[in-house]
Amino acid sequence: MISKLKNEILREVGMLGRCIQSISDIKFREIQLQRGQFTFVTRICENPGIHLVELSDLLKVDKATTTKAIQKLIEEGYVLKERSKQDKRMWHLFPSAKAQQHYPYIIKEENWNIDSCCKGLSYEEKVLVYQLLKRMRENIEQDWEYIKESKKRKVK
Repeated sequence: MISKLKNEILREVGMLGRCIQSISDIKFREIQLQRGQFTFVTRICENPGIHLVELSDLLKVDKATTTKAIQKLIEEGYVLKERSKQDKRMWHLFPSAKAQQHYPYIIKEENWNIDSCCKGLSYEEKVLVYQLLKRMRENIEQDWEYIKESKKRKVK
């Protein structure tokens, strides 16, 4: 017997995300940013000195994905890495001059995507969409934390 999907919300969210990702990948190619790297650049610009685990948690990606993305961004000259003075095992991430130079362009394009997605929505509808999506993220975040921790326990 085939199960029936309860609703199409997550499929719509996924399609929305993939459309935005595709548009961004094309636009940011000209500034040597590859698939999804702009999200790492923006969060580092907005949180200078953030460390890898904090960045992974902020973006809801695993540490391996973050490590790989950061290494490429260092090679492209977008990110600077400094060892923590308090904990020599930890590295802090900072935006380079190149990242700071391109940050306004990235945000401008992100705002264009927001405006495009929200075309025809009233202010109240935009607020409601934000509130509902945030609540959905907070709900699933609990499962994400649990799964992430149980995976760590299995590896040990």
